[in-house]
Amino acid sequence: MTKRHVSLPPLAEEGLRAFIGEVDERLSSDENTCDVVEDVLVDLHGDRQAYERWQSGESVSPAERVRLQGYDPCNATLESEYYAEVAAMDEGEYERSKYLQWLWRQFDATPMADNIAFALRFRQMLADHLFADAGDDLRLFKGITFTFGHNIELGDNVVVHDDVHLDDRGKLTVGDRVSISDNAHVYTHDHDVVDQTEVTNYHTIIEDDVRVTYDSMVRAGVRMGENSILAAKSIAGKDVPAHHIAAGQPANSIAVKDGWESVADPIEDANVDRSDERVVEYDVPDVDVFDEFQRDRSPPDA
Repeated sequence: MTKRHVSLPPLAEEGLRAFIGEVDERLSSDENTCDVVEDVLVDLHGDRQAYERWQSGESVSPAERVRLQGYDPCNATLESEYYAEVAAMDEGEYERSKYLQWLWRQFDATPMADNIAFALRFRQMLADHLFADAGDDLRLFKGITFTFGHNIELGDNVVVHDDVHLDDRGKLTVGDRVSISDNAHVYTHDHDVVDQTEVTNYHTIIEDDVRVTYDSMVRAGVRMGENSILAAKSIAGKDVPAHHIAAGQPANSIAVKDGWESVADPIEDANVDRSDERVVEYDVPDVDVFDEFQRDRSPPDA
């Protein structure tokens, strides 16, 4: 069964078009992105009156001040901001991604994030500004998180459901008509088994017409071949060939989709780890680094 079309009343449609168009125009202009994000969030959270009172120098409580300052992404930090490879990015690249990601996350904290007709179009507009490539007719639902945002490429007609994590510490490419179900996680980085502070980034690829189903995981460097399926609660650590169904922890190809046998690789040729072919190299300049674990795990037999 396919979805049906739903329309808003004309005045509601007019209002959301005007708002999304205005934000899109401001983000496309030379206006400071921090200022745009702050202004939009103040209004979306209905805090304009308190904000103006604070800006005019009137007294506000410490809690109000923290809340009002928090609309400005320059007053916030994200986990990804602490990653060493941020220092290797082009000047301003991370900052703009951070500001737009802050707008995305804080929008999701508003009641309007549950208004599908509005929220899908608002996130499509943000994706056009944030992602490396954002296809047409995206359906991006609530609670989607990502590392940076600017290392993500999405094709046309992609559906990403609630509470999905799209890690793009490396590079993530998603083809056309892909469906990623609720609570799925797609990774592009991995940690060394012995020294977890050693991180390797990969290019993870999900080809056209793939289904990554409920609560499953695609590990870094995996290629999901076109028209393949990763079954619910499965963990793909190796490539999944086109038209195959993979299941399990770790996932293995268990079948070929009915009717695709003549064009699919045999089951016995599947389950190969090719992630080493997709390592994303990067150089980190000299920065002030710290080890959050502060422990020595050097193996005695090394």
